[in-house]
Amino acid sequence: MIVNGSSSTLSYRINSSASLSQKQSLDSNKQSDQEDSDLNASSNKDEGVEQSSIAEQQQLQQLKNRDREVRAHELAHTSAGGRYTSSAQFSYQKGSDGKLYAVGGEVSIDTSTVPGDPKATLLKAQVIVRAALAPANPSAQDRNVAAQATAVIQQARVDLAAILAETSETNPGQQVDTFA
Repeated sequence: MIVNGSSSTLSYRINSSASLSQKQSLDSNKQSDQEDSDLNASSNKDEGVEQSSIAEQQQLQQLKNRDREVRAHELAHTSAGGRYTSSAQFSYQKGSDGKLYAVGGEVSIDTSTVPGDPKATLLKAQVIVRAALAPANPSAQDRNVAAQATAVIQQARVDLAAILAETSETNPGQQVDTFA
């Protein structure tokens, strides 16, 4: 029985040793898993920071591109419209670098007719059409302004033709330029 007891004790020790080894192995695995988890979390955190940084850089680049497009678009209007346009007004968005970037803009344009002067109205409306369609990619609003100015051009030509008809009746030798 003592042998059995010894055996049993030995067995117990072996089991205990095995349990201790297993426990140490489990603890070691847990520690290793925790370290891996910490490394993964750190790596994921670094990747997250890198991805976030990349996303911020991409967003900042998009803002810079949009700013360039908006400014070029509005400059095209003001350059072509000359004295009939106002300076551009912009709406801005703040970038991750703290700078403001133009994300929208507008230019006011004087589309009124020149009272009593259809020829001047015609010339002005032609400038308005060129100004409205000056950007590389005119917006729907730009096209609407151009269409309205085209209607003004047509009306001005009708008015000039009426003046021509009236002038030819009263002064048969005088010429009037109806297609300025």
